[in-house]
Amino acid sequence: MAQSSKTPEIGVVLGDPRLPYPYAVDNRFGYEEIEAVRQLKTSLAELEGYHFTFYDDHERLIDDLRSDKPDLVLNLCDTGFRNDWDLERNIPAFLEMLGIPYTGADPMGISLGTDKAIVRALAVSLDIPVPNETFVDLTADPLTLPTSFPSLIKPNGGGGSFGITENCVVHDAAEAHTYLQWLARQNLYPPEAICQDFLTGDEYTVGMIGNPASGFTVLQPLVIDYSRLGSDLPPILTHGSKADPDSPYWDKLSFQQAELDDVTRGQMVDACAKLFKRLGFRDYSRIDFRCGADGVPRLIDANTNPTWYWDGKMAMMASWAGYSYADMLRMILEAALARSGAHR
Repeated sequence: MAQSSKTPEIGVVLGDPRLPYPYAVDNRFGYEEIEAVRQLKTSLAELEGYHFTFYDDHERLIDDLRSDKPDLVLNLCDTGFRNDWDLERNIPAFLEMLGIPYTGADPMGISLGTDKAIVRALAVSLDIPVPNETFVDLTADPLTLPTSFPSLIKPNGGGGSFGITENCVVHDAAEAHTYLQWLARQNLYPPEAICQDFLTGDEYTVGMIGNPASGFTVLQPLVIDYSRLGSDLPPILTHGSKADPDSPYWDKLSFQQAELDDVTRGQMVDACAKLFKRLGFRDYSRIDFRCGADGVPRLIDANTNPTWYWDGKMAMMASWAGYSYADMLRMILEAALARSGAHR
């Protein structure tokens, strides 16, 4: 790809469908992942003024990018290098070494954003409401237990609700110890967990596209509807709700456009802008909140490089704001090109 081309040459980096995919229950890319790529290619073809080349063979990835450098990489490899989540930050690290600008967070932003305890600590320093929390080293003996109940236990690192099941909401020390022992056997890296107040109010997510220097487009916030869940299941986003069609959560949850008063919406958007800048996020993000009994939204997660699928939360929120899926992809590209100064 010639850097002097008048048309920006965009390399699209994706997960590798040839390799195992540990996040999926059957350890491979399935219909959802294949359809997401098909929809992506169809929508990118609608964007005028760009030329796209797709890279999904991780055995050849570095050599291919080195030999034919694009002007910018649309980094959609949220599976990690070789589909290893622990190597998600390696993709932008490779691109940094090759001198290729790219969309989304750099390795430091990914590292910070995936450490929930650090995100919470930074939020506290910014006066953003958070749930009470206990940090747990899963290699310790004895294990640290939560100080109040009910408590929600989840891995401190990673994403995609991995390690979150219907049993993660615990009501006493015995249940907490059992779940922490189970997490300790899951080969988490790092082997860390957090225990948070189990918040039972509305759960929101806020999507933003842009950067602090140029400003943000705030998408229409989303609220999760748990009303179809059985009363015996805690209202949470489990790993099964995202990856396992046999899970009781799989088809029971729905996502709705949130109806918010100006004050609540403003508080969450302000919190998102502060966290985006403090965590070093770039180009787009999705940040999650849940209300306590007092109705105050508390930060529960910050997602750098959130799911880009055509039917994912970001695309859904963009559609409510009047943007097509292709529009959303274009906005992310434009934000990255403006920030990086690529193809000037």
